[in-house]
Amino acid sequence: MPERDALLTDLVGDRAAEWDTSGELPRDLLVRLGADGLLCAEVAAEYGGLGLGSRENGEFTAHVGSLCSSLRSVMTSQGMAAWTVQRLGDAGQRATFLKELTSGKLAAVGFSERQAGSDLSAMRTRVRLDGDTAVVDGHKVWTTAAAYADHLVVFGLQEDGSGAVVVVPADTPGVRVERVPKPSGCRAAGHADLHLDQVRVPAGAVLAGSGASLPMLVAASLAYGRKSVAWGCVGILRACRTAAVAHARTREQFGRPLGDHQLVAGHIADLWTAEQIAARVCEYASDHWDEGSPEMVPATILAKHVAAERAAAGAATAAQVLASAGAREGHVVERAYRDAKLMEIIEGSSEMCRVMLAQHALALPA
Repeated sequence: MPERDALLTDLVGDRAAEWDTSGELPRDLLVRLGADGLLCAEVAAEYGGLGLGSRENGEFTAHVGSLCSSLRSVMTSQGMAAWTVQRLGDAGQRATFLKELTSGKLAAVGFSERQAGSDLSAMRTRVRLDGDTAVVDGHKVWTTAAAYADHLVVFGLQEDGSGAVVVVPADTPGVRVERVPKPSGCRAAGHADLHLDQVRVPAGAVLAGSGASLPMLVAASLAYGRKSVAWGCVGILRACRTAAVAHARTREQFGRPLGDHQLVAGHIADLWTAEQIAARVCEYASDHWDEGSPEMVPATILAKHVAAERAAAGAATAAQVLASAGAREGHVVERAYRDAKLMEIIEGSSEMCRVMLAQHALALPA
């Protein structure tokens, strides 16, 4: 087991169930992981990161996902914030913000609004320049890790209709973070709504890539999130398969271990198959990232779609195998059953993934 995997295994231990039921991750743990560069491990060493490739970081993400999906969600948020700055920031912004994100500062990315999810044209958050400051007004919903964040990476529209991305310190006057009460899944991931009322930040907090179309800006950030979620789903499947196999080996019915009963063995085979399929499509996507392939985007959407649907189905299968043994609040399979459903919704729903994959297929040469 790689050293960082062993470290996370030790730090999480058996506390994931407690974090899930309390709805809270220890802030000191998040700060430590952030300061060690583990929350956004693909950031280059020159900015204090580990400089991992997509495949290597993906495998690490899967391991974290197998331990605690809430912690993996915070990792996805931090990585997405870092990727956004890396893609859309200028040299000075990268030097400033990326170094903060690898030194213990935490970040969240605000996309969704009450009327603007997949439909970006409905976004109402506005960013306008006023001399040497930028003024941000808007309301974001279900912003992962916002309850822990020091920085909020906020997407909005400028007066000319172009997109803008602003890095807003969470303690700026006019910012109010309202935690989502009792979310059904990833309960400790710090989901929160953001209220931004005449928030003023230096104009230099507007990332240099702003001014392009909003869909283009969002796509640059979402690509990382989709990849990270997909790898996290591999982790969910791994945890479900491990729990189901352990139960099927030790639980006896009709004088034999459950796993010796053909129908239960079929469930185990389905779980193993789902995990392998999810892992292969994630490897395929990450290899495209590491190669800089033009097929990176459709490969990432494919990975997110396939892995999320397999995770949701796999968690249900594991729940069936464990029955009442896995139905206790906080049990790894009970958590996975709730967490996996969210994976079919966030960072592009399964329906939107299908639409985008169909568009890609239709555009291919005959």
